[in-house]
Amino acid sequence: MAGRMSVWAKLAMGAGALFLATGANGAAAGDAPGIGPGGRPVGAAWSRSPVYAANGIAATAHPLASQVAVDVLKAGGSAVDAAIAANATLGLMEPTGNGIGGDLFAIVWDPKTKKLYGLNASGRSPKGRSLEQLKEQLGDADSIPPLGHLPVSVPGAVDGWFELHERFGKLPMQKVLAPAIDYAEGGFPVSPVIAYYFQRNLAAFESRLEMIGDFDNARATYFTEGAPKEGELFRNPDLANTYATLAKKGRDAFYKGDIARTIDAYFKRIGGDLRYDDFAEHKSEWVEPGCVDYRGTEICELPPNGQGFAALQMANILKNVDLSQWPRGSAEVLHYITEAKRLAFEDLARFYADPDFADVPVDALLSEAYGKERFALIDPEKATPDFGPGEPKLEGEGDTTYLTVADKDGMMVSLIQSNYRGMGAGLVADGLGFMFQDRGELFSLDPQHPNVYAPGKRPFHTIIPAFLMRDGAPYMSFGLMGGGMQPQGHAQILINLVDYGMNLQEAGDAARLNHDGGRAPTDALNAADVDTLGVLNVEPGVPAETIARLKAMGHNVRVVDNGVMFGGYQAIARDPETGVYAGATEMRKDGAAIGY
Repeated sequence: MAGRMSVWAKLAMGAGALFLATGANGAAAGDAPGIGPGGRPVGAAWSRSPVYAANGIAATAHPLASQVAVDVLKAGGSAVDAAIAANATLGLMEPTGNGIGGDLFAIVWDPKTKKLYGLNASGRSPKGRSLEQLKEQLGDADSIPPLGHLPVSVPGAVDGWFELHERFGKLPMQKVLAPAIDYAEGGFPVSPVIAYYFQRNLAAFESRLEMIGDFDNARATYFTEGAPKEGELFRNPDLANTYATLAKKGRDAFYKGDIARTIDAYFKRIGGDLRYDDFAEHKSEWVEPGCVDYRGTEICELPPNGQGFAALQMANILKNVDLSQWPRGSAEVLHYITEAKRLAFEDLARFYADPDFADVPVDALLSEAYGKERFALIDPEKATPDFGPGEPKLEGEGDTTYLTVADKDGMMVSLIQSNYRGMGAGLVADGLGFMFQDRGELFSLDPQHPNVYAPGKRPFHTIIPAFLMRDGAPYMSFGLMGGGMQPQGHAQILINLVDYGMNLQEAGDAARLNHDGGRAPTDALNAADVDTLGVLNVEPGVPAETIARLKAMGHNVRVVDNGVMFGGYQAIARDPETGVYAGATEMRKDGAAIGY
């Protein structure tokens, strides 16, 4: 048994309080002065235990969704069945972060073929609207707005469900969607963090009603008496009917049947450009995950049009320095993470786009040689004022849900799904019960940019699932939701686990940084007025002496204590010898890890 410590017990036991997750004097944000966390007999005082289970486990942003997933597993469903059931439940219970008006990405470990599978279920822009027509509709605006019909692209989530189910499902979709339908009809109590986000979204919508154009359906669906409050029972009978149609008639009901025709009529009525043909021609794409080694652990992500490879670029840069020589909360560690993020995101802004429309130099971007080249640009003593994109040789807050499920056979699913900014575009089609995404906001308007808007094109995407492998075996499915936080959050989780030996839960509870700034994939290529130094946002658990040192090194540091911009983490790890699972979930959300 002693020989197993280096692989599994390191993950299970953790490393203690290497990087505090609480505020000053041990008090969490919002607590009464002087009131901090209680004591724990094992592990870090600011964290809690991972959840262990032998037969199956789910970690999602809502306890009821996690329970739905476990119930599906117990009924004989696969991890994919359970993930779809949880995602449908979250689309109802957490519409502030996801829903079938948005897109989906997933990574699946299949124990039968012993292979990782990637699915890109993101939708495309209207085929009938050119760049010139879009610019004409925008008038004097120099970017695509976040609300109304202009940023709406085809929702890909439903097609993603059925693609995953066809390949890996066991139960019929009627059984998979039944729990979400029941909750939508009967109601459920709203949880605290989601109630907070409901209020934020309503305030944002109310302040920009003119931009939305038509808010009546959204108000009737979600805000009949203002924002739903914590503990209030919430129902969505329209969504129940939509889910029931999908359960009975399948994918084509959404893309070629009555739902597609209802959406077509709605966008015609409000002056939008999405049409029936855009839905009828939509398809998801199975893609090959990319992986890089980080000190014996492989981190795997999906290729562009998403931003997952930025996390791989960060890993390739950071492997060139031994971070463990410093404490996790030190200025040196935060400095290297921040500079690596800035370097990776400069490339992200320059090269990442829909590969059907642009030649993305993936192999060059992910080479170890290029990682060393970019690492050499980091000054260990101070922040570099201006990084630019490299020459590889051949972002705002986003609201998202991430979930992960594993079953008794060893299948592990890493799934992320989102409407992008807030709840989405503010638009709900007649009688359907879900809001459309505003993902098209992330196109550039520069004709020379790889990510420039074009008809039938997938925009740059923020949502990314992740996976870790060790010695060719599945090790951990995980994700960390939230706009541009995601790649840098993935890198921080990896560092917490590998360099600092934190357990699964501590790795997510530890205070994070979120660097905001630099060039974006929506910018013009020759944009000269970009603040590339940006702002280094940190949580209150970062020591005061670290903050002072970072400021002296030239970073613009800001302490943010509400947790919103630092994302939402879920994870499942698997013991390679016993098959026992460990699960963790995000303290900054309402979620839970549940197993059996």
